[in-house]
Amino acid sequence: MDENLLQDVVAAALKAGADAAEAVFAERQALSVEVRAGVVEELEREESRDLGLRVFVGQRQAVVSGSDISAEARAKLIERVVAMARLAPEDPYAGLAPADRLAKGPGPDLDLFDPEDPAPDALEAEARAAAEAAGAPEGIAVPQGGASWTKGSWRLITSGGFSGLHRATNFGRWGVAIAQDEHGMETAYDSRSARWRADLPSPEALGAEAARRALAQLGARKIDSVTAPVIFENRLAASLVGPLLGAISGPSVARGVSFLKDKLGQPLFAKGVNILDQPHRPRGLGSTPYDDEGVVNGDLAVIEDGVLTTWLLNTAAARQLGLRSNGRASRGLAGPPGVGPTNLTVQPGEHDLAALMKDAGSGLLVTSMFGPSLNANTGDWSIGVSGFWFEGGERAYPVNEITVAGNLIDVYGRLVPGADLEYRGAVNSPSILVPDLAIAGK
Repeated sequence: MDENLLQDVVAAALKAGADAAEAVFAERQALSVEVRAGVVEELEREESRDLGLRVFVGQRQAVVSGSDISAEARAKLIERVVAMARLAPEDPYAGLAPADRLAKGPGPDLDLFDPEDPAPDALEAEARAAAEAAGAPEGIAVPQGGASWTKGSWRLITSGGFSGLHRATNFGRWGVAIAQDEHGMETAYDSRSARWRADLPSPEALGAEAARRALAQLGARKIDSVTAPVIFENRLAASLVGPLLGAISGPSVARGVSFLKDKLGQPLFAKGVNILDQPHRPRGLGSTPYDDEGVVNGDLAVIEDGVLTTWLLNTAAARQLGLRSNGRASRGLAGPPGVGPTNLTVQPGEHDLAALMKDAGSGLLVTSMFGPSLNANTGDWSIGVSGFWFEGGERAYPVNEITVAGNLIDVYGRLVPGADLEYRGAVNSPSILVPDLAIAGK
């Protein structure tokens, strides 16, 4: 949908009685292939074009979306959303972003769009290569592989004067291996995503790594409950700081539903720990030239030398807290903006994984996590894990059926980031050591 048509939608909404309006058009194409035991198990193709419209009548707002973008459908959409807004409850913080906060100009070139459109047979070949590599070692019962491609665009127009368009692609590859011996079965995977296809590891490397991990986990033991050092491997350590994002969400803080609501400006992590959000990182999986309200964004030091410096803010949350949006609005088409990070990274420390294990001596290396539980008001947290017990700084044997638990304020205050940072997603972290953590075993 071109810019003029969206301008017409916004103008029609104002004519129908809205005091302000914003229109969003999202277009997406996607292709995914998965191979299991040498057979194509799944082939999916998706094409979508959707329109979203948010309007304000005084301090009342409503949002609608639809995939029918014909003139008749647009007229009905506009009529319906204005009628809904008139009946909505008043929200004293509702409204478009202030004009002085809007991004101006074309924005930075973030190199997010790879023009290559891979054919289905090319993705199938990648999926087969990953599956074959996953199944190559002896002991692998069921190898799987997959490959995907997505291309999308997002255009936002507001009656407040903002107009912006950005496009992005995403390529994915993965391998999955199910290993089996006389004691049972273990499943492992390896996967990567990237904006540009050329930035992905080979499918063979991903499949081989999945097999290596599955085989290494065979013979996993249960362990006794103990308090000991726990190291979270880099490819999943970002999950440890995931609850931080909800706790520093402006809307959560404004509602008082955050275990960090009283911690702004205070030390939360150890000195030297830094967490940075970078929306303009080239080819970043969370990169965006502006936020989903059109507000200018930029680097944000969420944790600086251990201190919590800011909340993640959209326009409404900022108004409620008496602050200004820092460009972290995030939204789909069917609802008002929430908040979220872009490329959030725990900055690396001094020691790689081997050195962290050596420093800890003995403890638990976590390589898989599942079933997290969090009390958002207190920070009490637990999660199911599996991995390896290590002794003398070396892996000793695989372990499973374990839960680790603690209060995140205490955990954050003691964690030690490693040096082995890899960019795997929009939220990234090196391996993380927590010197002492409660481990519930058998």
